[in-house]
Amino acid sequence: MIKKHFLSLLIISLLIIGCSNSDQFIIEKGKVGKLTQHTTVKDLEQIFKNDSIVKNLSEGALGDNYFQDDDEYLIFEKGGKHLLTIVPKEQLDSTSTIKSIEIHDKRFKTKEGINLNSSFSEINANNRLRPESTLKSVTLFVDELNATMAIDKSELGLSNYSSQKVSLEQIPDLAKIKSFVVWFN
Repeated sequence: MIKKHFLSLLIISLLIIGCSNSDQFIIEKGKVGKLTQHTTVKDLEQIFKNDSIVKNLSEGALGDNYFQDDDEYLIFEKGGKHLLTIVPKEQLDSTSTIKSIEIHDKRFKTKEGINLNSSFSEINANNRLRPESTLKSVTLFVDELNATMAIDKSELGLSNYSSQKVSLEQIPDLAKIKSFVVWFN
């Protein structure tokens, strides 16, 4: 009887640990892993206490670096793998919430399995997409996630620095994304 009770408790514990572990890499609208729309900059130290945080701080309105308008918090695993780049809404403010999160690790994925390694056909199958051309890439707006994904124009067979408008039908099914950003606004 005690063995059965212990075994049941062990199985439940493993399920809880397994679920919480997979939740740390889930992407949903308003959520990336343990980060939500309510997470502040000062919360990052606690959330990523087992990881490394590199702070790339802007100098604000009084600074000399005109090319860096946003603070960036780069999150690295202890082994050195770049996980996320987090940009707060307000610069130089520890109480600011998050503006955007750029995903750098393929373990972060949606419930449908969309991640950095996903092809265009996988992304297009589960989401309504709005494409917008830039000089070097096509940005896909994914309203269901409040996210943007960029595909390099070379994946489309187009030359860089062209202003040619691109439709969804022109994007090859196997085109890979080069960036994945979730917005918290």
